[in-house]
Amino acid sequence: MHLNFKLNGISFQSEEELIAYSKTISKSIYSFFVDWFNQEDYLVVTTSGSTGKPKPISLKKEFMKNSAIATGNFFNVKEGTKALLCLSADYIAGKMMLVRALTLGWSLDVVSVDSNPLSKTKEDYDFSAMVPMQLQNSLQHLHRIKKIIVGGGVVSNALINKIQDNQTQIFATYGMTETITHIAVKKLNDFNEKPVFYQSLPNVEIGIDHRNCLVIKAPKVSDELVVTNDVVRLISDNQFEWLGRFDNIINSGGVKLSPEKIEEKLSQIIHGRFFVIGLPDETLGEKLILIVEGEKYDLSLSSVKGLSKYEIPKEVHFLPNFIETETQKIQRKKTLEKLKL
Repeated sequence: MHLNFKLNGISFQSEEELIAYSKTISKSIYSFFVDWFNQEDYLVVTTSGSTGKPKPISLKKEFMKNSAIATGNFFNVKEGTKALLCLSADYIAGKMMLVRALTLGWSLDVVSVDSNPLSKTKEDYDFSAMVPMQLQNSLQHLHRIKKIIVGGGVVSNALINKIQDNQTQIFATYGMTETITHIAVKKLNDFNEKPVFYQSLPNVEIGIDHRNCLVIKAPKVSDELVVTNDVVRLISDNQFEWLGRFDNIINSGGVKLSPEKIEEKLSQIIHGRFFVIGLPDETLGEKLILIVEGEKYDLSLSSVKGLSKYEIPKEVHFLPNFIETETQKIQRKKTLEKLKL
């Protein structure tokens, strides 16, 4: 059986031939193909662990194909698309690039997982998926890719400003392992100053629960209703604004603070990695503190536009390096423990 896709420019006549070749690329890609072509109708994948311990979950292969088809239709990246895989196939985002290539008939090139993936290849591409750090480090080479989806973390305002005039179409994605990557996307560049919100993909219904957290009904990719811990504001029946994680909310003196919205404002003056978090406090219940990665320097917090008096951190701390997951997401609580406060 001829497989209607290419991997690193090579066509394959059989699954066995593909599996044998993948062994020469990486252990994770080889493992994916072995599992994908076995007799089971599901694949066991591991969550990223950014909001808790990594856990294995089973995803139906049929649902993974449905997700690939939805991406192909939404972004118009169908048969013959030349794509770049620069994410680890140990996790869902990397696995889904392989599923899309197989399902849609792409020509997929693989480079080693690196913070500057376009330095590893001289080719031009139609499509790729990256994390924010990879996007940041690829700015001078972005013209070589027509469309990029970005996931695995929030894209800072500073980075959004840098990509506004780029000819590449760049989208933030919203999703998780349980929804087989993205169920909604948001354009990040060339949007002419008007607000842009996440738009759900076809066959996805959205709503909120009593906590104002997003609830997802996506029968093509999940048998169950997915109740998230993401606080959102519904704009319409298929659009929403992401406000932050419910489990990150800080109650400081009776005022509920969303770290993610505060971080969005602080990104006006902080261009490296940072986050805000709550610490137990006898007077306030929780006090807001800021942790910045890198060498200590002076920050003018009072100059930040839109920052209310409640949102100004009570303390600022610096750490040489943050603790992160294998997919480069910051582990806030473990990083906080490094400070020994």
